[in-house]
Amino acid sequence: MLFSRTITFIGSGNMGEALLGGLLRANLTKPENITATDIRQERLDLLNQKWQVKTTTDNVQAVKNADIIVFCIKPQTIGKVLDQIKDVIKEKQLIISIIAGIPTRLINKAIGKKNPIIRVMPNIPAVIDEGASGLCLGQYAQDIDRDIAVQIFEAVGKVEVVLESQMDVITALSGSGPAYIYMIIEALTDGGVMMGLPRDVATRLATQTVLGSAKLVRETAIHPAVLKDQVTTPGGTTISAIKELEIHGLRPMLIRAVEVATQKSKELSHLLEQMHDEE
Repeated sequence: MLFSRTITFIGSGNMGEALLGGLLRANLTKPENITATDIRQERLDLLNQKWQVKTTTDNVQAVKNADIIVFCIKPQTIGKVLDQIKDVIKEKQLIISIIAGIPTRLINKAIGKKNPIIRVMPNIPAVIDEGASGLCLGQYAQDIDRDIAVQIFEAVGKVEVVLESQMDVITALSGSGPAYIYMIIEALTDGGVMMGLPRDVATRLATQTVLGSAKLVRETAIHPAVLKDQVTTPGGTTISAIKELEIHGLRPMLIRAVEVATQKSKELSHLLEQMHDEE
């Protein structure tokens, strides 16, 4: 589906590079089919040198002949960028947006056209092809558009197709989720150091423990509670530690973190909608 299509990435930060790099590593397209834009010429020079893709600071020129346009920019800049390119966008072009908090209908409204739009929330492990992405279809998107977007994001990890009303939860769970896990790794490491391990040893063990545990859940599809019970022996060290975690509310805290982040994502979405309506 992708090999003959031209793709323009508007914004070439970490996530933009992760996506174009994933496509090229997976041999889903050729460098000459990809154009990357950015406001920083030095960033574009680096991308051209590393991936041999086309680069430009001119969003209008980059969009004109693209089959697929991928927005990888900050929410604060989307209005300016859409104003730049809306006159040259054609309705047959597929738009993919990874911009947090921007509903697909706002993009359609801003450009005044019925382009198919796919909204995606990836996360930072996409830079090592281990991302988790939630993906939803806009009003005018068809199955073929969904399949193209899934193919792009499966090049950098796992993809779940959801309703747009669920995107705020995706943002809170998998979008923000790496930060929660980094805190757990850091805390486990500090625990090891407190009990006498060198920090480098504690860091490696904590990191591998989280990685291995996650892979075991993914590859066996066994419920995490069952796997927990398998390492919890009567009167042992693990059950003593679990009791302490329950006393201090580890699970409620993580559940609450997802809840709070979801509400914040909804607030940001509503704020951006209000700002657009006022304009």
